[in-house]
Amino acid sequence: MSVRETVAEAAAAADALRALGTSGRAALLSGIAQGLDDARASLISAAVDETHLPVARLDGEVTRTANQARLFAEILEDGDYLGRIQDGEVLRRVLVPLGVVAVFGASNFPFAFGVPGGDTVSALAAGCPVVVKAHPGHPGTSGLAFEVLRQAVVAAGLPAGAIGMVSGFDDGARLVTDPGVAAVGFTGSTAGGRALYDLAVSRPAPIPFFGELGSVNPVVISPEAARRRPEELARTLTESIVASTGQLCTKPNLLLVPDGASELVALLRERFAASDPAELLNEGIAERFDSALSAWQHRAGARSLVESERTPDGVRSAALVQLDAEDDVAGFEEAFGPATALLTYGDLEQVAGRIARLPGQLTVSVFAEEVELSALGPLLAAAERVAGRVVFDQVPTGVAVTRSMTHGGPYPATTAASSTSVGGAAIGRWLRPVTYQNVPLSLLPPELLPPELRAPLPALTAGTH
Repeated sequence: MSVRETVAEAAAAADALRALGTSGRAALLSGIAQGLDDARASLISAAVDETHLPVARLDGEVTRTANQARLFAEILEDGDYLGRIQDGEVLRRVLVPLGVVAVFGASNFPFAFGVPGGDTVSALAAGCPVVVKAHPGHPGTSGLAFEVLRQAVVAAGLPAGAIGMVSGFDDGARLVTDPGVAAVGFTGSTAGGRALYDLAVSRPAPIPFFGELGSVNPVVISPEAARRRPEELARTLTESIVASTGQLCTKPNLLLVPDGASELVALLRERFAASDPAELLNEGIAERFDSALSAWQHRAGARSLVESERTPDGVRSAALVQLDAEDDVAGFEEAFGPATALLTYGDLEQVAGRIARLPGQLTVSVFAEEVELSALGPLLAAAERVAGRVVFDQVPTGVAVTRSMTHGGPYPATTAASSTSVGGAAIGRWLRPVTYQNVPLSLLPPELLPPELRAPLPALTAGTH
């Protein structure tokens, strides 16, 4: 089926999806969660073959993805996401679905940011049909996950086309430019995301493009933290940087450490050198990692503290690069893999200035001691200006799927700084406000009717909580 036909089928299902109501869509999402749990073994088996990720990591990701769907089911049930506002008996405001959403899955999270991931389930929750562009790095896994979604959609009484899937590079561009698509969700590289963003906003009728692109995720180690707990910090930071072979969008790519933190630097070198090599997701990611790491190493005054070992089959070991102390980190970009760069600073005021000059980030993290808290105001203010999440005394890897989470930030972290791709607020990307003025009750959408006038909606199926 062509992209045009797939999008047309999705658009044709929009009225039925909205007519399910909040409880009906909550039941759909609970069905998706149960389907993922039931298909866990086959999903993980396919993903191991295609991504080289370990079973334990993938098993946890299936759980996270199922729970993500359940979270949106809960959000639908409480109804707050609709943003209902009423002024007297004349003006009533509510959020309504945008229409068909195109979702581009990520390579590093085949489930949580893949076909059944947060973009997909939040769009379905909002009442938007979805067409997913399967990632070429795990086509078999994507196909199995798609079948789980389609079975849940049909079981909910919806047209099968409420969820569609396409594949291939050219079909991705066709999907973004198809006039039937109302919005796009994307997780991937800065270059790929920017190219699709440009297509979305250059259409005759531009559409919103919610892209998560690239982030350095700087981590600041305060002078007292480096002095008091170098072993703990070296262990915690190394684990965060090499987890999933460094292929996490929140992986720290830049550690800002105080002058004289020689013990911490020596311990980091030891732990990086001792970490186990592992295979990256695919050949393309390995090539881009090598290129980015080389760019770090060729910055003026930079030197390698730990070299990355490489094999032709994509295996890479951890790399540690020391940047020149005067490097202003202009043009410094992430290396998507097991590597980080060290940059020394003189005082916390200086490091606040460096953070403030960075482009948009998903996260900025600070490790500090209680005796230093009074000096951290400028640093945290700078962090707030550039990042979607400010982390204190914890690593940024590990993004909780909760109502309060922000997984976003100014460009190039994302293309829409006011949004998040993880957490309860992610549903807001696929909604727009409409105000009904002086409209008779009999003509209002169900979401705006008083509770006693709303038609009964389907109940959640048994065993979904």
